[in-house]
Amino acid sequence: MSPRADATAETRPPHGEGTATGMNDGRSPAPAPAGLSAAAVAALFGAFAATYFLSALLRAVTATLAPVFSAELGLTAGHLGLLAGAFFLGFAAMQLPLGRALDRFGPRRTLLVLLALAMLGCIAFAHAGGLGSLVLSRMLIGVGVSACLMAPLTSYRRWLTPMAQLRANSWMLMTGSLGMVASTLPVQWLLPLLGWRGVFWGLAGLLALATGLVAWFVPRDAAPPAAAGGSAGPERGTYGQIVRHRLFVRMAPAGFFIYGGLIAVQALWAGPWMTRVAGLDAGAAARGLFAINVAMLFTFMTWGMVLPRLARRGIDALRLMRWGLPVCLAVLLGNLWLGPAAGAWHWAAWCVACSFVSVSQPAVGAAFPTARAGRALSAFNLVIFSGVFSTQWGIGLLVDAALALGAGNVAAYRVAFGVFAACSLASYLWLLREPAPVADNPDSSRRPSSSLET
Repeated sequence: MSPRADATAETRPPHGEGTATGMNDGRSPAPAPAGLSAAAVAALFGAFAATYFLSALLRAVTATLAPVFSAELGLTAGHLGLLAGAFFLGFAAMQLPLGRALDRFGPRRTLLVLLALAMLGCIAFAHAGGLGSLVLSRMLIGVGVSACLMAPLTSYRRWLTPMAQLRANSWMLMTGSLGMVASTLPVQWLLPLLGWRGVFWGLAGLLALATGLVAWFVPRDAAPPAAAGGSAGPERGTYGQIVRHRLFVRMAPAGFFIYGGLIAVQALWAGPWMTRVAGLDAGAAARGLFAINVAMLFTFMTWGMVLPRLARRGIDALRLMRWGLPVCLAVLLGNLWLGPAAGAWHWAAWCVACSFVSVSQPAVGAAFPTARAGRALSAFNLVIFSGVFSTQWGIGLLVDAALALGAGNVAAYRVAFGVFAACSLASYLWLLREPAPVADNPDSSRRPSSSLET
């Protein structure tokens, strides 16, 4: 099955002339397709969105299940941080091999193989009997869903026009927020009926369904390039060139601490804050998480409508982050000052302010030619999710350490989040430290025009 049809305004022009920066890379590994029909673009997005919805649900569900795990298995804050962070450890460990696989074998093939591992991980988690088996199962789930955003972004880079890429990127994040919404109250409602083990059996079944949608609606990848000859040499050096790129270096600390911290709090620590600091019960905390994730859903929906207009006006990613991230830092400090009075809507305001950092990932991906897009996106994703793992576990360790020294819950969480706030401020100062970089990618044939992604 192939959904190829006449080109539309949403598909990439022949030979991949455009990118989200306006850069003409001219280095696509194969001639660009003639295009996709509007219906095929919708089906392509829908199939990818289904997998990312489930990835985000699996990422965030531990926040809702944290009270259950604490009561049933006796897990401490540090254990919860390790359990939630194990997902991101497996996720992050896959990013570099994932980038090579996306560029060599294509997003469709890569995603289908990894989704099978995610299904096995969910089944193993449903059977787990202790912390060790739960952690290993979460790691396998993280490995399995590691391509659920990178495969779509790589595919969009090959198939869609620059403006359509901006919109699709934000709406994928919106779909992820919808998955995080589903991880809150809907999961809380299902727990009395299915138990947490039954929830993971159900998720394994939904992953099987999403795999079928990808196999049916996503266009087949081109044949992998031959590994013989001199082609392997340049491949070995690409990650070094990517991580030394000035835009990558400048964005990386904000990606690690602010973007990674956003996901860490949204996926785990907002829940314990509401129960242990604000004093809410498990049901009220689940409703609070629901409100946070609904706020993020509408935030990314709005970004999807606004970003193309900002790009046409020459407002770039660095300018947006310089404007927006101080608000994020101010709200975080305000929440620490409020302490027990900081509830769901206060953390929702912080998450919405942090959404300015989401433009960093497509900006980095667009700074490289199409043939390296998968590796560039995955390398930056490694930075982000290394930050998620470090922040999730680090906050838990700091909370436990403060409690061991005699601090109360409020003081312990303030200390842990205060350290996180200091790291976030340092990453923002790093972002400001030099003028906006120009494209120094040796494979580009000209410098990027003024756009959202430069």
